[in-house]
Order: sequence, then C-alpha cells, then structure tokens
Amino acid sequence: MNDLDTHFRNDAIDRDRHDKRAGGRNAENRQQHRRRRRWGGRLFALGGFLLLAGGLSLGAWGNHSQQQEAMATAEQAHEFVPSLRVATIEPSPGTVSVALPGTTAAFAAANIFARATGYIDKRNVDIGDRVKAGDLLAQLAVPELDDQISQAEATLDQLKSTRDQNEANRKLAESTWSRDEPLVKKGWFTPQQGDVDVKNLKAQEAAVAAAQHNVTAQERLVKQLRQNRAYASVLAPFDGVITQRNVDVGNLVQGNATSGTFMFEIMQQDTIRVWVYVPQDSAFGVAPGIDAIVHVPELPDREFPGTVTRIADALQSGTRTLLTEVDLHNPDGALSAGIYCTVELKIPRRTPSVAVPADALIFNRNGTQVAVVNNGKAEIRKVKVTRDLGTRVEVNSGVEAGDQVVLNPPVNLIDGSQVQPRAEAAAAAR
Repeated sequence: MNDLDTHFRNDAIDRDRHDKRAGGRNAENRQQHRRRRRWGGRLFALGGFLLLAGGLSLGAWGNHSQQQEAMATAEQAHEFVPSLRVATIEPSPGTVSVALPGTTAAFAAANIFARATGYIDKRNVDIGDRVKAGDLLAQLAVPELDDQISQAEATLDQLKSTRDQNEANRKLAESTWSRDEPLVKKGWFTPQQGDVDVKNLKAQEAAVAAAQHNVTAQERLVKQLRQNRAYASVLAPFDGVITQRNVDVGNLVQGNATSGTFMFEIMQQDTIRVWVYVPQDSAFGVAPGIDAIVHVPELPDREFPGTVTRIADALQSGTRTLLTEVDLHNPDGALSAGIYCTVELKIPRRTPSVAVPADALIFNRNGTQVAVVNNGKAEIRKVKVTRDLGTRVEVNSGVEAGDQVVLNPPVNLIDGSQVQPRAEAAAAAR
C-alpha cells in the first residue's frame, strides 16, 4: 500500500514539473511571436511608405513630362504653318448660259372655216398631208348659190338693157335739143318748146345715171355671189401640213363669218417657233438676235440652233417671266408643234462676276465667306453669291479674278493665319 502511494506521489510530482516546464516554453513562444509581429508591421509600413514615395515620384515625373510635351506641342502648333489646297479665281464668261423649258409652235397656223353653205363634194387631203399654197383641199356642192348667181346675172342683163334704152332716149333728146336750139334762138320755135327739149334731155340723162347705178349695184351683187361661189373651193392658204380634219364627203357645212363649220387646221412647219418664259433674273439681258440652242429629250443626238426673234418687252406680273420666241429652221420636219424642249439661251452678262469653287465657301453667323491667301496669310472676306452652279458659284463682290482661295478651309482657320498654299490645285476653280 505504501509503495503504491509513493508511486502515485512521484507521478504527480513529475507531472507538475513537466507542466511548469511546458508553461515556461509556451510563454517564451508567445513572447517571440509578439516580437515577430511587431517587426513585420514595421517592415510592412516601411514597404508601403517606400511604394507611396515611389508612386508620388513617378506621378510627379509623369506630370512634368506631360507638361513638357504640352509646351512643346503648343510651341510647335504656334510655329506650324499648314499647307492648304488653293484655287485661283477666274472671271466668269461674257455670256450666261441659261437652260429653260420651252414649247414648240408652228410658224404659221390657220383654222379653215366654211364660207359657203353646201355639201362636201370632194375631199382631197387628210391628216398629215403636206400641201402647197393654192392646193384644193375640198370642193363644195352649192346648187342654191348657183341658182342665185344665175338669177343675179339675168337681172344684171335686164338692168343693162334698161340702161341702154335710157341711153338711147338720152341721145334722142340730145339730138332733138341740138336741132331745136338754133330755131328757138332765131324765134322760129317758141321758148316753151326749147324748155321742153331741155327738160326732156335732163330727164333722160338722169334716167341713164339711175340705170347705170342699178347696173353697178347688180354687178357688185353678182361679184359677191361669184366670190361666195369661189369659197366652195377650199384652198390651202400657205405651204404646210394638215393637222386636223373635221369633215368628210357628204357632210353639210354652214358658211358663216362667226359660226361657220370648222373644216381643217393647217400649220406651216418649215420654220418652228419656240416659246420660252425667261425669269426676271435673266430677262434683262434677253434681246432679239442672241443665240439659242434647243434640245429635245427624244432626240438626244441633235441640237437645233436658233435665234431669239422677238420678246414681249413686258414681264408677266403673275410669274415674273418674259415671253421670248426663238425661230428654228426645220427643213427636214424633225420638229413639230407642241413638243416639250429645253432652250439654252446665251445671254450677255450685264454685270461682271467671278467664279469661286463651292468647296471654298465658309458659312457661319457672319454670312458667306471665303479665305483668300495674301502674302502667306489668310484673309477672311465676305462675298455675295449671285448664281449657284453646283460645283462653283458666281460672286460679284469680296474677291477678284486672280485671287487664291483656300479649298475646304479648316475650322480653326482665322483671319491672319499663316498658310502655305498648294498651287497645284488652282485648276479646280474652272
């Protein structure tokens, strides 16, 4: 028993010793761990400070480099002279070419109406037939008019016979007075007989005059009827082409000055008129004699030269246009009346102007401007555009012929900027 107790006490003493030694070692380990953590924090703080110091140094160096580059760029931009394309301004031609729509018309046109009443006996022409002046177009049958002419001629013969009879009576009275006059003077016949002879002579002379007037009136009536009879033959008034026919054989036509039957339409097309309305901005240069060229869309390979022959001398108030006529020779009949065409007029220029390329214009709040190169510097000038021709415009102020304008000027180009012109683009103004 005692040995067992002794054994247990020895074991407990050993465990106490062991625990004391282990506790001492743990305390020492914890103290070493604290020292290591303290040195690690210091090293980490030192590394962060070094990194921060390095970043600030790099940032300062980069900012300094950017400032140096910006200053160098600004200095380079200040001293840089851009090379820009330019074009030389040329004077506009002496004539203005204006293309306007027009309509062709016959040089002469006539609507042929019936002047005699009757039936169509013959019809010699149809639409499209070409005729000469005096050709018979149609023949009318006018039996009533023929009867009137026969009656009038018979009346005329009767009146002529009456006139001849009165003339014979006048001669008899004249002969009687010639025989009785010396006898009355010698007193062999009474003065009363002489008065009777004289009065009878004057009466016979008056009867002859009246008969002559009747004959003259009847002759005029016969002439009128014969003229109406001549209207039964419908003739062409001039050389031309039949463009309309409204009658046929057997139709009844009425001859009347106001409501006669419309029979034919004839047009003279050896010369063609072209009607064109010129707007006000070009009308002041239009005058008879200027050249014109007519184009027809359906005849693209042909040009028809002509000349302005007459103008209206007054603009139409509704459209502000001037009616202008151009005459064209049409010997082959290629043109006909009523065709739509384009008329190109060569109008003399009233005011001088110059041509400027459209891509040289500057549009801003100051209006329309161009940049002109003068002694190596850009001059911004305001111009006034008179006509827009698409790729170029005509201006009458601000620039002169021979000036060099900048094409496609940059937005930062200002008045007085140094520029280097590239003269090889001067032909672009044409």
